[in-house]
Amino acid sequence: MSNYKHVFFDLDHTLWDYDANATDSLYELYERYDFYSLGVFGKSDLARTFFEVNYELWDLYNEHKIHRADIRKRRFPAIFERLGAMVEDMPKNLETEYVALCPTKDKTFKHAHAVLDYLSGKYNLHVITNGFDDIQETKLKSSGIRAYFDVIVTSETANNRKPSKEIFELALNLSNAQVQESIMIGDNLGSDIQGAINVGMDHVWFNPHGTKTDKPIQHEIENLLQLKTIL
Repeated sequence: MSNYKHVFFDLDHTLWDYDANATDSLYELYERYDFYSLGVFGKSDLARTFFEVNYELWDLYNEHKIHRADIRKRRFPAIFERLGAMVEDMPKNLETEYVALCPTKDKTFKHAHAVLDYLSGKYNLHVITNGFDDIQETKLKSSGIRAYFDVIVTSETANNRKPSKEIFELALNLSNAQVQESIMIGDNLGSDIQGAINVGMDHVWFNPHGTKTDKPIQHEIENLLQLKTIL
């Protein structure tokens, strides 16, 4: 066993498979509203464009240029416009239904449950996420991993977003953890890994797609099972 006592995880794209769950939700809504009858876009077009627009809006949010409400107000109208569909043909409650549906999906990354089982007997496990309280809590419960974690810190709770030191310091505070006995695991170099570096915390980059980087990385894994070799 390592000298670590506390393991901090990112949630989306690290444990909870955001892309898979969002795609399932979008396909379900496509069928529910028979978007095929519009004759403009298919299921895969909807999913692809959703991810493009969503990431653009979240980048703006993380740069403090827009608010949470702006993401929800602008997301699907922008998607319909980009797909060449009439915004007037968009169901008015589409955003509300997507936000209610997606967090209830249960797909996690391969071996997530097995690794959490393995780690939970050895370490105190926590989550630091750039998400919203209600949404992230639903994701954790829906995917059956909520019980593994002691402290959940969201950017909404902290009023700060990764990679700010403040959200990491709050998480350390709430979990009664010392930074030298803690390690952060996440997929995002700009928020998870840089945030850990900013506060002086050890880190593991979860890189399932084998993305290349020139950034110095302490530990890198492509599969969550590889955490057993580090922890």
